[in-house]
Amino acid sequence: MKVVIIDDAQINLTLLQHLVRKLPDCESICFTDPVTALDWCLNNEPDLVVVDYMMPELSGTELTQKFRARYPDIPVLMVTADHKPETRYEALEIGVTDFLNKPVDKIEFVARAKIMLALRRSHKYLEEEVRKKTQQIVEQERETIFCLARAAEYRDPETGAHIERMAHYSKHIARNLGLSVEQQELLLQAAPMHDIGKVGTRDIILLKPGKLTEEEFTIMKEHAEIGYEVLSTSSSYLMRVAAEIARTHHEKFDGNGYPRGLKGEEIPLFGRIVAVADVFDALTSERPYKKAWSVEDASKLLHEGAGKHFDPACVTAFFIDFDEVLAIKNRFLDDDIQHGDRPLD
Repeated sequence: MKVVIIDDAQINLTLLQHLVRKLPDCESICFTDPVTALDWCLNNEPDLVVVDYMMPELSGTELTQKFRARYPDIPVLMVTADHKPETRYEALEIGVTDFLNKPVDKIEFVARAKIMLALRRSHKYLEEEVRKKTQQIVEQERETIFCLARAAEYRDPETGAHIERMAHYSKHIARNLGLSVEQQELLLQAAPMHDIGKVGTRDIILLKPGKLTEEEFTIMKEHAEIGYEVLSTSSSYLMRVAAEIARTHHEKFDGNGYPRGLKGEEIPLFGRIVAVADVFDALTSERPYKKAWSVEDASKLLHEGAGKHFDPACVTAFFIDFDEVLAIKNRFLDDDIQHGDRPLD
């Protein structure tokens, strides 16, 4: 446990540091300069702050106020020679946990510090337990999403590897667009659900070996709205993001896509990203109804489709560090499949 001691008088620091040595499993970090001390605290997360009330440049209450803006729950023990009730009221208002009067009573200091550190340990334990439980929920969501996505893929003549590739392509694009790590991970987890709506498409259409008629293609396009309806009722933020992707990844930048004919930035960014990732993988993957396109031919189609089918920024981002795209393609390989003659829809 890290105990920060802040006092502009070295003799007080020495005394308090000696007392902290009496506390089990604690180390003291001492400062005579409150500004330097605050900077250290904001970057290192102490477990207890012991701060003098009267100091130059930054008083104990001013330091606590700034500290509380970052750490609302870490205990702060203020040491003061000012016995006025108004001083204590002010300090309590801005977040001081407890007080000690000068001269410091050694037994009282150790007792109060032990109590506050015990509370801090309990708080950290609870935080860690919450983090573990939250991570378990996230992992369960991921498993559910992947299982549902595989269910859709089993009905569709594609593979689980397609899910992995297009999801990682999507994350690659998001990273090159400058999205946060959190947004990149969210997209990686949600993108596999893009075609879940195909569970509602009849086999006679979904598995047809030849080109679809106009009427059949109209029915096929319904999978975008079906996917949205399946996922959007969930209270999970991840599922709602997946619903948005399912509904929008077939929209086109020029407004000629489906199901709603959205145009440009009317299409949510994740939908625009997945559109690029999904088409590239569909083109370069071998299926029972088609041969795989070469990477060069698929890349040419993406470039030609920028501004029409695809968001130009997403296409540009896809081709940044293109070796990573090829590495993803080679990392997740399809199982052996038999060839047929159905062209891409």
